[in-house]
Amino acid sequence: MTIIFEYDDVTASDSLETFTKEKLTKLFKRNELVIRADVFFKTENTTSDETGMIAGIRLSAPGPRLFAEASKANFRDAVSEVVNELQRQLTKRKETMKNY
Repeated sequence: MTIIFEYDDVTASDSLETFTKEKLTKLFKRNELVIRADVFFKTENTTSDETGMIAGIRLSAPGPRLFAEASKANFRDAVSEVVNELQRQLTKRKETMKNY
């Protein structure tokens, strides 16, 4: 399990990395095919107070890479939404994979 963090105009945060690792560890345990996660954090100027903190996660697994991104008021909410979306994508991929 490898997790790589990248920050774009955002200060690195140990608590945010710990929160993200906890969420991704659950994802890795449920899906043994996932071997790596690249996590991206960036900010964006928006007119809405409910968006602007963007979290994106790219997972390396057999087949095409999976990617999800969310923009919320804070990074923790964005990470939670992204992990839920990736879980849906992984579930869909498992259903389409055939066991030989």
